Amino acid sequence: MSTEKPKARKHFLFLITILLIFSALTSSESAPDKASATQLQAIQRYIKQSWHTLTRSSAQLAKAAPDPKFKVPADGRWPVYVSRRENIKRIEETLRVQMPAADFAHIQLRQLPENPAEIKEHGLLYLPYPYVVPGGRFNEMYGWDSYFTQVGLVRDDEMTLAKNMTDNFLYQIDHYGKILNANRSYYLSRSQPPFLTQMILNVYRKEHDIGWLRSTVPAIEKYYRFWIEEPHLTKQTGLSRYYDLGDGPAPEVLSGERDQQGRDHYDLVKEYYRTHDVKDYDLGQYYDKEKDQLTDLFYKGDRTMRESGFDPSNRFGPFNIDIIHYNPVCLNSLLYLMETDTAEILGILGRARQARVWTNRAAERKQRINRLMWDEQDGLYYDYHFARKELRRYPFVTTFYPLWVGVADRRQAARIVANLHLFERPGGLLTSTNVSGSQWDAPFGWAPTEMIAIQGLRRYGYNKEADRITANFLSTILKEFIQHNTIVEKYDVERRESEVGAGLKFGYKSNEIGFGWTNAAFVELYAQLPATRKADVLELGGLRVP
Repeated sequence: MSTEKPKARKHFLFLITILLIFSALTSSESAPDKASATQLQAIQRYIKQSWHTLTRSSAQLAKAAPDPKFKVPADGRWPVYVSRRENIKRIEETLRVQMPAADFAHIQLRQLPENPAEIKEHGLLYLPYPYVVPGGRFNEMYGWDSYFTQVGLVRDDEMTLAKNMTDNFLYQIDHYGKILNANRSYYLSRSQPPFLTQMILNVYRKEHDIGWLRSTVPAIEKYYRFWIEEPHLTKQTGLSRYYDLGDGPAPEVLSGERDQQGRDHYDLVKEYYRTHDVKDYDLGQYYDKEKDQLTDLFYKGDRTMRESGFDPSNRFGPFNIDIIHYNPVCLNSLLYLMETDTAEILGILGRARQARVWTNRAAERKQRINRLMWDEQDGLYYDYHFARKELRRYPFVTTFYPLWVGVADRRQAARIVANLHLFERPGGLLTSTNVSGSQWDAPFGWAPTEMIAIQGLRRYGYNKEADRITANFLSTILKEFIQHNTIVEKYDVERRESEVGAGLKFGYKSNEIGFGWTNAAFVELYAQLPATRKADVLELGGLRVP
């Protein structure tokens, strides 16, 4: 008996210890860690510093000219192309003053040829003002990235940089014909989603420089024509589409990321076409099965998909290749916003009669979007196939664009909010409801579309939903920042993780660090949270999704 009591006590203590350990584990799962105020301040400091870490200027051309997507030139000198409308000798003199001689030796100034298709060695396109690059391998000034970055700059009171970004876009329109996908020579054939007038108004509302505002109008009108004239205009609908003006494979894809077998994106696409039965479009237009070759029209669609910014997803069929046959709801919503913004700008300038022209254009586009792109049955906005005269029922986060710009009515907004469950996940909003292996489909979420959707919800008074999505997206960014000490381009919003490579088959598998638009989303969306909800961002496990 006396020997059994100590044994029983040992067993009892062992069981208690196991129960305590189990209790600790389960309680830590049910009550995840909470970030501290110090950790929140750390990410805010990181973002504030990043604006300057990611800034490139003429004085830093030796840092801006290298292109991580291409091999270093044999002589180590990166080409920098200057517009044909510029005096290259004058620019060289200016740069020699601004740059250390050793840095200038690493670049080579060249006048842009009359036909950019003749360029054999691609390089940076000269811009006169400092700008913020996205980060990682994106070491140039991008089109739609720059709008979101500028929103963050304005929020952080970096107004000189915010205006410089806008002035560079005005310069691009004047000297390169449009706002470019980015300021590299291989991007001269396409633009990106248009946010110019929003950027202009962001600067004007802070600085109230009426003379500067007046000076922007010719560029606005020129860039607007780019989008509302053929080939971007589709006469069947009076709406616009994305359409790259170049031909053949995209140079940055040929020189870009390859898998372990040495295959580039186009090789992977051909393999997919060989092994899958594609029903979303007429595959024969894009792939010659007998020759195992991608067609000229495939490359047109591939380039055009890159103008849309959504590269790639299956929104317009596998790899978005059929995009050339669609009026996208995102583009036409942005053009509606451009029309209403321009009316506002002309109103500020006292040009009421001209403003009415733009107001009428906006009203006409709004009517067409709602007539052709709203699906009453599903309660979502979709993209319109203008050749087949039908919607493509592919739930995509761009259904929130009409809310962001104010095209939807109250009833339509309510229908979309009733469908929030299609997109909402523990880490924010999915880009789509479909897992395709492409980076702009499920399970991924991206800062620009999170911002647009959240602000669209707020516009129609759905603040509770906007607060919850904001807290879950920002707490995912914060959680991953605490673990990895960096902010990245995209997130898996199902798993609340920044490690995304395993799920990606198409597009680039890297998750670039920096990162301009994610930084901006964090500071802007955090600022828009009511004071009573800001602490929710510290909940590293996120808030419960209904």
